[in-house]
Amino acid sequence: MGRLQKKIMIELLLVGIGSGNPDHLTGEAVAALHSADVVLIPRKGTDKRALADLRRRLCAGILSNRQTKVVEFDLPRRDIDNPAYLDGVAHWHSAITDAWARLIGQHAPQGGRVALMVWGDPALYDSSLRIADRLRAHGIPLTCRVVPGISSLQMLAAAFAIPLNTVGAPFLVTTGRRLRTDGWPAGVDTVIVMLDGTCAFQSLDPEGITIYWAAYLGMPCEIRRSGLLAEVGVEIVAERETARRTHGWIMDTYLLRRATPAR
Repeated sequence: MGRLQKKIMIELLLVGIGSGNPDHLTGEAVAALHSADVVLIPRKGTDKRALADLRRRLCAGILSNRQTKVVEFDLPRRDIDNPAYLDGVAHWHSAITDAWARLIGQHAPQGGRVALMVWGDPALYDSSLRIADRLRAHGIPLTCRVVPGISSLQMLAAAFAIPLNTVGAPFLVTTGRRLRTDGWPAGVDTVIVMLDGTCAFQSLDPEGITIYWAAYLGMPCEIRRSGLLAEVGVEIVAERETARRTHGWIMDTYLLRRATPAR
């Protein structure tokens, strides 16, 4: 991995962009992107080219600074077949760190502001802040500025016009992998599930559980389904698979609420 000279400073801008809908960008996000010397756009393969297309359209629509350089790159992929999940993630993060370091060295050799548009919010189930820490650990002089974005949690609650929590009660945000392996978390009535590629809700006893599920939140192709899990769970599984085949990719999240209060 190439190292930048110590006297050169990079300001890394991690800009939350929600679902990529221009209406989801805050004024702060727009200003941050305008101020960037370089905007990096990751490509995630042909099956997810729509995600890069959204970022391209955002840049075309809001960037008025002709000095800003837009650079696309192929994002390394995580080995989903690696049985050791955390080891696989660590290897993936290392590969992304190498890619970012190379791009910064090539396109900001004298320092400056480098921006990445982060899906949702950089603080919620996103790796960008961890990659920034790795860059610093490798000796790249770097400061990091985070511009918060609208998260899928907020969009999900808004889509169904529901609160995330019941009165005076907590809720828990987890992943499909943890829900499938650990079951319903203790002490909560509301569970919000992200990063679920296998519809982990199928592993639960559906009795007394209501689900609020949505895919492509904030996009023209947004899909929503809600109801008792015992009644709509199978329908959601089928619709999710159809949507994934149609679009080549899918991003979805859901909220589960149990009728029986947790003790």
